[in-house]
Amino acid sequence: LRDNRIELVRASWHELSISVSDVSLSDEGQYTCSLFTMPVKTSKAFLTVLGVPEKPQITGFTSPVMEGERMQLTCKTSGSKPAADIRWFKNDKEVKDVKYVKEEDATRKTFTVSSTLDFLADRSDDGAVVSCRVDHESLNSTPQIAMQVLEIHYTPLVKIISSNSWPEEGQSIILTCESKGKPVPEPVLWTKDGGELPDPERMVVNGRVLSISFLNKTDNGTYRCEAKNPIGRNSTEYVLIVHDVFNTLLPTTVIPSLTTATVTTNVALTASTTTSATATSIRDPNALAGQTGPDHALIGGIVAVVVFVTLCSIILLGRYLARHKGTYLTNEAKGAEDAPDADTAIINAEGSQVNAEEKKEYFI
Repeated sequence: LRDNRIELVRASWHELSISVSDVSLSDEGQYTCSLFTMPVKTSKAFLTVLGVPEKPQITGFTSPVMEGERMQLTCKTSGSKPAADIRWFKNDKEVKDVKYVKEEDATRKTFTVSSTLDFLADRSDDGAVVSCRVDHESLNSTPQIAMQVLEIHYTPLVKIISSNSWPEEGQSIILTCESKGKPVPEPVLWTKDGGELPDPERMVVNGRVLSISFLNKTDNGTYRCEAKNPIGRNSTEYVLIVHDVFNTLLPTTVIPSLTTATVTTNVALTASTTTSATATSIRDPNALAGQTGPDHALIGGIVAVVVFVTLCSIILLGRYLARHKGTYLTNEAKGAEDAPDADTAIINAEGSQVNAEEKKEYFI
């Protein structure tokens, strides 16, 4: 062996040792040690040299990539012997669906290995770390790794968040428009029912936030938030429904029975009536909770009873007068019916008293 890289380490009658520095693939082969005795004794050993793979490189990435475009990333390494193994990872999660290619180098002693990762760019891949790892027995369990950070551009993603899930009249509400995109979206645009906000004094826009104070029924409608960036634009809608103020149902009011009214004339007659009215308060949707008004049912019931008693009194009085209708003459008048003068009438009246008992009338 005549090579400057080969040195004699130890030589004796019992041992002969050499060292080889800067080992190359050409050092691979069969080595023979001979002991010149009679006969000559020899011992042989085959030296295998491993080809260390070069540091891998990732190609095929152009920044930025638009969402929906197809990406093909290729990882390549040369000089491995035997052929190295390549594995792909995305955010430390291995990707199995890849294409693997192995080729012999010109020396026909080492291999060039490549692997291709093919996928559609998605907004969820923005900022993801794609790594290519090369494993080989010559690396002593320390793989070589190449990394690439993905940059995906996509249209804004818009979402409206409400501060009040049950808005009522008189309250306020805050609508927040969350927009996420790359590049960062421009300031959002707020509209109502396809037009501008109708009441700028109550409807205040501050960046991505829309605040509406003192809600009323005129605020009902569809509010749209639109965001855009150089890639495109997107929007979302929120339907606002303002509810009536909640009123607590008032307790039921019971009117006690009214008193009996009696009307008496010369003939003892009694008219009695009893009226009972119950009034239940009805909630006024325009009134605030906790406010009460006059009890109209109670007042109406009292007026009805008074009118009814008055009518009964008039009817009873009329019936009484109708039964006593007629003409009654005194004794003097009875004698004056056929008398030519007053003296004769008196005489006739006195004379007529003889049969007075027979002309008596009785009223029952």
